[in-house]
Amino acid sequence: MFTERTSLGLDVHARSVRAAAIDTRTGEVIERVVWPRTVDVVGFVTDLTRQHGPVLVTYEAGPTGYGLARGLLAAGHRTQVAAPSKLLRPSGERVKTDRRDAMLLARLARNDDIVAVTIPTPAQESARDLVRAREDVRAALMSARHQLSKLLLRHGYVYLQGKAWTGGHDRWLRRIGTHELGADGVGTRAAFDDGYTAVTQLLARRDRLDEQILALAADSEYTAITRRLGCLRGISTLTGFALAVEIGDWHQLTGSSIGSYLGLVPSESSSGASRVQGGITKTGNSHARRLLIEAAWHHKKAYTPGKTMQQRWALAPAVAAERGDAGNRRLHRSWQRMTAHKKRHTVANTAIARELAGWCWSLATMDT
Repeated sequence: MFTERTSLGLDVHARSVRAAAIDTRTGEVIERVVWPRTVDVVGFVTDLTRQHGPVLVTYEAGPTGYGLARGLLAAGHRTQVAAPSKLLRPSGERVKTDRRDAMLLARLARNDDIVAVTIPTPAQESARDLVRAREDVRAALMSARHQLSKLLLRHGYVYLQGKAWTGGHDRWLRRIGTHELGADGVGTRAAFDDGYTAVTQLLARRDRLDEQILALAADSEYTAITRRLGCLRGISTLTGFALAVEIGDWHQLTGSSIGSYLGLVPSESSSGASRVQGGITKTGNSHARRLLIEAAWHHKKAYTPGKTMQQRWALAPAVAAERGDAGNRRLHRSWQRMTAHKKRHTVANTAIARELAGWCWSLATMDT
């Protein structure tokens, strides 16, 4: 709720900060261009407070991070970081400038129309950086593997002896590169060597990051949540830690709202008696949504708790293990029901992922 005298909107960029403030008592509008260093912005807000009373500072979440918000909060200024996708922008507005963006934030904050995101601590942001670095490497590795396999396909080489990217496949790749590609020209051999080296290096990077994540998952503020989430099928330590880090404050959500928060609910365009639903909205955290979509596939096959699941249950409280077992059974039954109704597998899996998100929330917020 807006209780301050002045509402200040900041349009933050790497090389400048555009500020627009509205003094609700006098109606005065103050506009400035501030140097983007945190100390300079804090100094400007402090001076503004002396002249125009308490200030509520608002800026959009973006690539500049949360250092500015933490600096302003440390200086005693109430600060909120707005979710960009939730900003109310006029549909007829066709002119977008830094000045207009800053003024829009100031007006929306004054009217309590800002949907704020949680400002992470430095430790939480550090863990998130590690998880997102791993996600970047995963995407780069997938791309590098795709490029290498398609290079070989163009020259007629296809691996038919089992699954790709296994030990046997790696030996096949090295044999092809050493003994057979030379006849296709020096350029092809050089391209193969470059692609194979890229895949090898990315694998090493991924393994190093996995080790760091596993170490942090075993001893950090996210350890308890990670172990509780691991009571569900498809939620490994890496996946559980990533979900815990990406969502952060689970208590801001509910079991019914987490699906929409992660963009797993159907879009809708309804008017009057007409109701039309489309694909999922895909709003919110795309990394967390992808992890849940992948985890949901694990619930399709018959459910029999194996050695790995028993080991994960042993690390979590008994009540979490019991709830995880109930969730696994419920999600498998949901898969069976949708299969019986001949739902497309991709549609069914998305619905399972939405329900899985609710079970994750239940485990993450439970008192143990």
